[in-house]
Amino acid sequence: MDEIWERAVETALDGERNFGSVRTLTLDGAVKCIHGKLAPPSIFERFQNLEHLSIANTGVTSLEQFPRLQNLQKLNLSDNRIAGGLEFLVEAGLNSLRDLDLSNNRIQDIDDLRPFAELRLVSLDLYECPVTRVKDYRSRVFGLIRSLKYLDKMDAEGNERPESDDEEEDEEEDEEDDPGSGEVDGEDRPFRMTNGHRVESEGVVDVDEEESDADEEETEITRVTNGSKGDGSSHSNGLE
Repeated sequence: MDEIWERAVETALDGERNFGSVRTLTLDGAVKCIHGKLAPPSIFERFQNLEHLSIANTGVTSLEQFPRLQNLQKLNLSDNRIAGGLEFLVEAGLNSLRDLDLSNNRIQDIDDLRPFAELRLVSLDLYECPVTRVKDYRSRVFGLIRSLKYLDKMDAEGNERPESDDEEEDEEEDEEDDPGSGEVDGEDRPFRMTNGHRVESEGVVDVDEEESDADEEETEITRVTNGSKGDGSSHSNGLE
């Protein structure tokens, strides 16, 4: 099973060998855990600068021996079979974790969430978990996790999480990608903006060239005004 995880990680890296530069690792559906166990911690702990880890839909049931990733900010464990053992996330020392997605798992009781009081979570998603049907679920979770700002993508007053929050996080990640590249985390960008210009991924707008063209047009207008021909012939003030 360890070899399967290794191959899944290698595929996700797409040839990247500088583990220190990896910020995002997505393994959604890449592995189906027969016994519900995660990969050995050593597989993930090579990526000490990892900020976003997604292990959705892999059949995970246990978080025991969760890797110690001190820079991890976003963790997606949705669509698994996790019913408890959330204390293992705390024991892993995930002090930077702010965004945790556990939607569509098997968490049933508010007490199962108690370990999260020791984290500094800002957003927690438990959508479609049995615990969401517990009486006073929302108020109790907000009361338990004091740092929490969003639960199931809504704040304590029932207002939806602004898209700007997600966009700001995405922009921070995008800034770390090569600005000259047409790919971000393996996905092509149809265009990008450069100094206010819409640029197709195949090329880059040369701003100096545009300004040069504008200067030529202005010069041409001046020549016509002074009686000059555009074919290179010189007629200045009527003299040849």
